[in-house]
Amino acid sequence: MSATGATALRPRLLGRATVNAVVAISVLYTLLPVLWLVLAAAKNRDALFGSDLLSRSGFSFAQNLTDLFAMDGGLYGRWYVNSLLYAVLGAAVGALVSVACGYAFDKYRFRHKEKLFGLVLAAVMVPQTVLALPLYLMASEAGLVNTFWAVFVPVLFNPFGVYLGRIFSQGYVPDEVLEAARIDGAGELTMYARVALRMLGPGLVTVFLFQLTAIWNNFFLPMVMLSDQDLYPVSLGLYAWNSSASVSPEYYPVVIMGSLLAVVPLILAFVLLQRFWRSGLTAGAVK
Repeated sequence: MSATGATALRPRLLGRATVNAVVAISVLYTLLPVLWLVLAAAKNRDALFGSDLLSRSGFSFAQNLTDLFAMDGGLYGRWYVNSLLYAVLGAAVGALVSVACGYAFDKYRFRHKEKLFGLVLAAVMVPQTVLALPLYLMASEAGLVNTFWAVFVPVLFNPFGVYLGRIFSQGYVPDEVLEAARIDGAGELTMYARVALRMLGPGLVTVFLFQLTAIWNNFFLPMVMLSDQDLYPVSLGLYAWNSSASVSPEYYPVVIMGSLLAVVPLILAFVLLQRFWRSGLTAGAVK
């Protein structure tokens, strides 16, 4: 190899090494807290307070799991079911609403369409914490405070999901296919349900996953809306237990075990659904 070639190759190798180092640091930054959570969840209270997580002593995974579901009369199980209802059902309905709205913005013409879509984009930039107080006042006027609906209804409408729905509609639903369906006599609702919605499968799953993650990790809205512990999601329930742990240290192991179980549904959702949102279902549909 000539001196010129070696000189040109050296910056390339240095750049690749730098990228690999940054990726490795990012992976460690992400995985180390998860590793600590797994190790801490398997330890009893004495090992946990002694920061003795790497030793074989103090292993108490099964006992911590039993204590978690027995604490306060099995309240954690109730919180888990609440979170599944809020997140899974809310994400499913919210994804359907968002994709339908995005499809309408893409395929139909109506007055002030772009101005309304501009409002949707502006709503994306509004933090959810800013909306908590107005939502509370509206729920109070409707008599929904401290009910399931006070948390469930607001999560059904996601401006970012509408934006994604329009983007996916532009990319996955060709106008020629819809025109052919109209020529065959299909109505607008039938055409959307039987033709467009199938093509929007990857978009629907993507919006669902975004919604699922946001709702599952939602904390501030339930804290504002709910006072009945039986209605708490996992995030708010673990926060309440962690606040009590300073007075009652027996809460610490169950809080850590509960935190470990709380990430399982999100991992399962991404693993089971990744093949849908990574694939293009209509690739090559229109030549």
